[in-house]
Amino acid sequence: MKRLVHTTALAILMSMTVACQADADKAAAPTTGKTATAADSVTVESPFVRAVPPGQPNSAAFMALVNASDTEHSVKSATSPVAATVELHTHTNNNGVMEMRQVPQIDVPAKGRTELKPGGLHIMLIGLTQDLKAGEKAAITLTFEDGSTTTVDAPIQEVTPPKH
Repeated sequence: MKRLVHTTALAILMSMTVACQADADKAAAPTTGKTATAADSVTVESPFVRAVPPGQPNSAAFMALVNASDTEHSVKSATSPVAATVELHTHTNNNGVMEMRQVPQIDVPAKGRTELKPGGLHIMLIGLTQDLKAGEKAAITLTFEDGSTTTVDAPIQEVTPPKH
């Protein structure tokens, strides 16, 4: 009987040790849940690049940025293989004269959207490395404040200038 009690006590002690070790392993294991990045939270809708005549040095890209998260995000830069330089821009009215200005970032509000459109915010493609023909596509990579990126293949389209 004494031996049975001793064996039972040893079995209980061993099972408790195994259970404690399993809890410790679980606590030490890395979590499989990934923190969402800005690129995960912001989607691009209706992207397009303005077609330009052959030899034209510059163009622009437009799109809507939609943020599904509860956190504001911002595009800090962009790149494209179709241009030597890519800049974030806006148009401003300076005493009745519309001027383009580079901006440090394009903000996308939490649970909101930001429109990049002719006459407003846009992405400038400067020093084109190829002709931008309607019907083709141009890749544009957006880099967000957290370093995450998303690349879109924007259709190249003829754009009629806005009427005043």
